[in-house]
Amino acid sequence: MSSLTGKKIAFLTAQVGVEKAELTSPWQAVLDAGGTPQLVAPETSAVQSMVGDVDKDETFDPDLTVEQASAADFDALVLPGGTVNADKVRADEASVRLVTAFVEAGKPVAAICHGPWTLVEAGVVTGKTLTSFPSLRTDIVNAGGDWVDETVCHSDAGGWDLVTSRNPDDLDAFNSTLVAVFSKA
Repeated sequence: MSSLTGKKIAFLTAQVGVEKAELTSPWQAVLDAGGTPQLVAPETSAVQSMVGDVDKDETFDPDLTVEQASAADFDALVLPGGTVNADKVRADEASVRLVTAFVEAGKPVAAICHGPWTLVEAGVVTGKTLTSFPSLRTDIVNAGGDWVDETVCHSDAGGWDLVTSRNPDDLDAFNSTLVAVFSKA
């Protein structure tokens, strides 16, 4: 099993709309591998998670705001999905700058479901092969990415690793792949 001991992993969300399983399952995978996950959001107020994009569930307190966070302080980044969450993250300029900083530093990124929307907004999918929730296919292709319909996709083109999956049904494969990729960072 891969180890994330000594590695700090940022989880970037908006204040509302993150799909609970796509936050908590990779978070637990990072913890189980010995890593330290930290929740990063635009504000200090609680992050509202959702189930199935419509039902409110738990809230989570951010560890840092986006303005306080620096890619230099982390080993990798996770972008959970949730339609509202991903749409708000990609519309937040500071969040997009943070994502861009991870890519420019060559640090691995994992994105699930609608999470790749922020990668599209950051302009970093050109030459990458990735998967996502099917409705993002056109956005990804128009941004220069190669979209595939696979449970999990790992692309190491362009000097940085990207792990993507389609939806919560893919979490087992997503988690094991992100831990393996992040362990090499």
